[in-house]
Amino acid sequence: MKKILLGAFGALLVGVAIAAALLQLGAIDMAADSPHHPAVYRLIAWTREQSILRRAANIVAPTDLADAKRIRRGAGNYDAMCANCHLSPGAVDSEIRKGLYPMPPNLSSPTHSVNPGSQDSRRFWIVKHGIKASGMPAWSKGGMEDQAIWDIIAFLNTLPDLTPEAYRRQVEASEGHSHGGLTEHTDTAAMAKPAPEHHHDTTPHSHKKGAHKQ
Repeated sequence: MKKILLGAFGALLVGVAIAAALLQLGAIDMAADSPHHPAVYRLIAWTREQSILRRAANIVAPTDLADAKRIRRGAGNYDAMCANCHLSPGAVDSEIRKGLYPMPPNLSSPTHSVNPGSQDSRRFWIVKHGIKASGMPAWSKGGMEDQAIWDIIAFLNTLPDLTPEAYRRQVEASEGHSHGGLTEHTDTAAMAKPAPEHHHDTTPHSHKKGAHKQ
């Protein structure tokens, strides 16, 4: 029995040494355009969801997520902070989204329509805390307060059912990119200036290798 345990321990040490050598040699490809093996991807996705499920379990959503004012406020912040990665109704793709790995989900797609309340806590936790090594930021670290995050969650519940025209009307009727946090620390001169309008540019723009469309 002792020999078996020593043999297992020795094999473990060899495995650790080989893994350390591979890491030191840079053998692991960290490029965003080099996807994980499907089995590795499934393991990461499962680990992520288990982690979120545990940490979001005790989050209680507000009872007014269907409130029109809350949804309207969420529309402005979603358009400014989320749409470039998670898209808006009618948008096929975006430059940054195509280059991210894993690719962010298209939250405007009807396939992401959920029953209100079924994912509210999960989505709130993700927006607030972000997800490591995914490109999803922890918006609370940038100063976004909980109520503004819940506004976005309220809007997300309606997003898959919006047409491009209805989406644009919601955004235009909103307060735009407006929430607490860092905006409270802007200087007086900056606060005196009107906030610039936020637009998603869909016209061709140039790179060194030629023009293309988003």
